[in-house]
Amino acid sequence: MTFRTRFAPSPTGPLHLGHAYSALLAADLAARYAGAFLLRIEDIDRTRARAPWEAQIFDDLTWLGLSWPEPVMRQSHRLQSYQTTLQSLQRLGLLYPCYCSRRDIAEAAHAPQEGAAPKMGPDGVVYPGTCRDRPKPPISAVPPALRLDMGKAIRRIGPNRSALTFTEEGDGTARSVHVAPKELLDQVGDVVLARRDMGTSYHLSVVVDDAAQGISHVVRGRDLFDATKIHVVLQRVLDLPTPVYHHHRLIRDEAGKRLAKRDDARALSKYRAEGLTPQDIRRMVGLAD
Repeated sequence: MTFRTRFAPSPTGPLHLGHAYSALLAADLAARYAGAFLLRIEDIDRTRARAPWEAQIFDDLTWLGLSWPEPVMRQSHRLQSYQTTLQSLQRLGLLYPCYCSRRDIAEAAHAPQEGAAPKMGPDGVVYPGTCRDRPKPPISAVPPALRLDMGKAIRRIGPNRSALTFTEEGDGTARSVHVAPKELLDQVGDVVLARRDMGTSYHLSVVVDDAAQGISHVVRGRDLFDATKIHVVLQRVLDLPTPVYHHHRLIRDEAGKRLAKRDDARALSKYRAEGLTPQDIRRMVGLAD
């Protein structure tokens, strides 16, 4: 297998130390195995994506000493591919329209056991399936979202235990991770695969794009480990390959909190302005002595 990985930031804010660690680790692994390191711009959220942030991504990564093949894939240029995939899932009977607001979902999730905390999954509150069996609305009623019917998807995949399995290498050794159907139903639920304002979702786009780019190894943070369970389901029903996954440790602040784009104090551009070098950044994230 030819090693092929990617770094896929969203241009919605400045890159910070956590991004640097993920990008450098992915590039280092590609170099170690004589593979390829790709850059992909995940800009499906057009309400938040900004051209200046995208330009800053290129500047920061170049400053870190990274390079990648051109042209760079941009998700905003691939909406037709996502629509084609959604149509395939629709033909398989695996999608349904959802008209619930966030408040509707929260209230329904609390209803079975009043006062109890709702189940939380990779996307927040696990959807209680309110719209799953509702009669089809008029054609003129455009749904805010399209959801995957997880139960139907699992039944389509079948009982073969190995079908819902992926290889994880984030702990330094390869291990096989089985995704239990009951866990998918209880702790993941019917996730959104397309929002009206995007025409897609992170889960759908990342699966389609990893397959299109021939990604063999996905290098990303441990905060996305549970999302991988969704991605394996989509890969199976769409007959797409499942990459090897490397979910790495997260870079945290002094209080142990995971860094986010709002943490401007950790922005790479500020370290650059203060005169730090790429080797300093490597030391700060634990990739150099």
